[in-house]
Amino acid sequence: MRVLIAGGGTGGHVIPALAIARELRDAHGAEVRFVGTARGLETRLVPEAGFALELIKVGQLKNVSLMTRVRTFADLPLGLLRCAGLLRSFKPDVVVGVGGYASGPAMMAAILLRVPTLAFEPNAVPGLANRLVGRLVGAAAVNFAATTSYFRRAEVTGIPVRKEFFALAPKQAGALRLLVFGGSQGAQVLNRVMPSVASGLLEQFPALEIVHQAGGRHGETTAEAFRSAGVVSERVRVVPYLDGMVEEIGGADLIVCRSGASTVAELAAAGRASVLVPFAAAADDHQRKNADVLVEAGAAVMVLESELNPERLGAVVADLLEDSARRSRMGEAARGLAHADAAGQIARMCLRLARP
Repeated sequence: MRVLIAGGGTGGHVIPALAIARELRDAHGAEVRFVGTARGLETRLVPEAGFALELIKVGQLKNVSLMTRVRTFADLPLGLLRCAGLLRSFKPDVVVGVGGYASGPAMMAAILLRVPTLAFEPNAVPGLANRLVGRLVGAAAVNFAATTSYFRRAEVTGIPVRKEFFALAPKQAGALRLLVFGGSQGAQVLNRVMPSVASGLLEQFPALEIVHQAGGRHGETTAEAFRSAGVVSERVRVVPYLDGMVEEIGGADLIVCRSGASTVAELAAAGRASVLVPFAAAADDHQRKNADVLVEAGAAVMVLESELNPERLGAVVADLLEDSARRSRMGEAARGLAHADAAGQIARMCLRLARP
């Protein structure tokens, strides 16, 4: 079986796509290729994972200037032609759209050429690419039951994450570790607030260690913000990007992060307590909706950006660091939300589409 996976941009699109690709390759012997754009994380993560990547030129349509939308519309015909050429040369049995810039043109080309299609949608409200093709695709894999209404045929599968997250044991006793990260791009609000929070936490908890992922473009400026706040300690590590997320999450007692769909799925699989700060400008407020699921289950505490300041965040984090029993209960609640076989279920959907 040959499968083309289309889309990317951020880790929220690329990481689940890679989990699907590994399942298709390892469990079903499929040949998997990706199609993405030069601006996304797929240019690094897909080749590192051992998969071929084809690039097309396509821009943004949502939350951008009129001129950017005009350029994007001008590029769309070429993007469709490029995708059609890839489909004719690779001859996939199924095209899987995971959202992001390249997903729309590739899925539309597949629909026009009558190649079976599967849309993957992790958020409660589909992104633009999946909304455009929702009623035309052969099937859809979604994370929330309410999302099925946007597609013709949909199954609730959950979000695929690496199997290593499910294998993580509860955090053992020892040094307290706080992990702070804002997704693949970092989170400026956390980069701004955490240096002031860290000073008080390090004083209150002598055994505390802090790992702060600032984002590729903000590593040095965030490290300088920590130094300016008087936080100069071997117990604090500020980095632009974290490659070993399984190990980092596994070693954390508490996590402060955004609430993108993939992040929430990884927290659930790992069974870790968290403080979630949804990205206020996320399309359709989907990050807040993702966070609501964990909060309602007792797996997380949510702090909105509008409420975020050093005093508020510091108090919430300190309360949780002091209460190991509560963190344990939150971790168990998070694990209860996990979908251990999401990648397997999606791979089986691909098989059914390829061999009706």
